[in-house]
Amino acid sequence: MSAQAFFIVSSGRSGTAMLHKALLAAGNVDMHHEYMVQILQPLAVRRYHDLISHAEAKEVLSQTHGAAVHYCEKEFWGDSSNKLSWLIPELSTLLPEAKFVHLVRDGRKVTGSYFRKLGAECYDDRSSLILARHLSAPGHVPPPPPEKQYWWPQAKSDSFWGAAFGHFSQFERIAWHWCEVNQVILNALASLPAARHHFVRLEDIHDTPDALYALLDFLGLRKGPDLLAMFQRPHNVNRPEDQLLNPEEAAAFTRIAEPMMQCLGYGERAEYVVNY
Repeated sequence: MSAQAFFIVSSGRSGTAMLHKALLAAGNVDMHHEYMVQILQPLAVRRYHDLISHAEAKEVLSQTHGAAVHYCEKEFWGDSSNKLSWLIPELSTLLPEAKFVHLVRDGRKVTGSYFRKLGAECYDDRSSLILARHLSAPGHVPPPPPEKQYWWPQAKSDSFWGAAFGHFSQFERIAWHWCEVNQVILNALASLPAARHHFVRLEDIHDTPDALYALLDFLGLRKGPDLLAMFQRPHNVNRPEDQLLNPEEAAAFTRIAEPMMQCLGYGERAEYVVNY
């Protein structure tokens, strides 16, 4: 049998692990978090930087996600993964009935979480330089191994931040990532019928049952207070601490991310501290 597929796409650090657990408990779902990540993360970067074609990326996805959906024995098959955010056109044509949930979180919290909690796993100087050298001469400089720290998209040379990106700090690279991945998601989903995609903020799921229940209705999954309770305490936290951006970080984030903050409805919201 072939299941109904759905994908939670986001920047990461936005509640994807939490939503994975909640949807896994929602019923007849084969639910995953970053399925086949060592294949998908390099694939996503290569596709974003046009090192492989749409058809090539789609073929890899057919061997991973397509095969998993085809052989799934449950009614639904889902993957909650920021890696898929860069591959929506390929997924949407490979699985024409699949649905997409665009999950967002305040970019200040996402950037701070990546920066303070993942350390060298995300946009560190050494790994970013290694990938940059490969991207500049892919036919001559060997690619890095498929470990997560190496494979994070970088600003294209002809983009707005292209000239500045090579001089960005780790924090600035992460802030750019939050903006760019959400823009890529918005652009990709805009080309799909409205019935195939749904937008939700993590903060709204935390604050009211309505946001979570609307999401579950969109996916066709069961509702219940037990699922809502899962969002009252953070998941996937290797360091249970949180803090506001310091003035220097806040200024850097605003310089890079203010337009996307406005676009996603966070422009007038004060930054909050997560209580663990």
